[in-house]
Amino acid sequence: MNQPWKAIDMSNSENTYEPELTGLLIVDPYNDFLSEGGKLYDYARSTLDALDVVDHMSQVLAAARAAGVQVFIAPHHRWRESDPYSRWETMPPVQASAAKAHVFADGTWGGTFHLDFEPRPGDIVAQEHWLSSGFANTDLDLQLKKTGVRKVIVIGMRANTCIESTVRFAAELGYEVTVVKDAIGSFGAAEMDASLQFNMPEYASAIISTDEIVKKLSA
Repeated sequence: MNQPWKAIDMSNSENTYEPELTGLLIVDPYNDFLSEGGKLYDYARSTLDALDVVDHMSQVLAAARAAGVQVFIAPHHRWRESDPYSRWETMPPVQASAAKAHVFADGTWGGTFHLDFEPRPGDIVAQEHWLSSGFANTDLDLQLKKTGVRKVIVIGMRANTCIESTVRFAAELGYEVTVVKDAIGSFGAAEMDASLQFNMPEYASAIISTDEIVKKLSA
C-alpha cells in the first residue's frame, strides 16, 4: 500500500510536554471505529493495520499516564432513539450518514469505548460532540483550562474529520497542538495524506511519531 504520510517530518525538538501544562486528548475511541466487528472498522482497517494505530494509541496513553499527564476523552455523540435529527432543518452529509447507520449507538458494544481506552478514575470525559470538533458545543475547552492545560497531544479517530476539526479548533483557542501521526486513523491513505500533508501542518505545532512522543514524555 502507498503510505505517503510516513514520510512526513514535523518533529520539533523545541516542543516540551510539562505534565502540569499538557493534556492527552483521545478522540472517539469507540469500538465502532477501533474494533473488528465495529460498524466503521472495515472502512478504517487499512490505516489501522498499516500504522498499528490501536497499539500506538495504547503506547501514548501509557506514557502519558506514567508522566502524570492529564488524560481527556473527547467522544462523538452516541446515537439515541431520542435524537432530534428528524426536526433539524440542516444536516451535513457525514452527520446524516452516521445518524442513518446508528453509529456509536448508546448502550451497544459499538458505542462503548475500546477496552484499552476506558476511562480510569481521574480521567476527564468531555461532553459528546455532535459533529466533528471535540470543542464545538461541549465543555472540553472549560475542562482543559480548569486543569491548567495549554498544550494538547491528540490521538484517535478520524484523521480528516474529528481529529482535524479538533486540532483546528484547539489552535483557534490558543492551545499548542501535537498530533501523533501513527496514533490516528482514517478511511484510507488519501484521507490521511490530505490531512497530514496539507491541512494539519497549518495548525499543529508538531506532527510526530509514537516513538518520538513516548521519548519526550519519558524524558
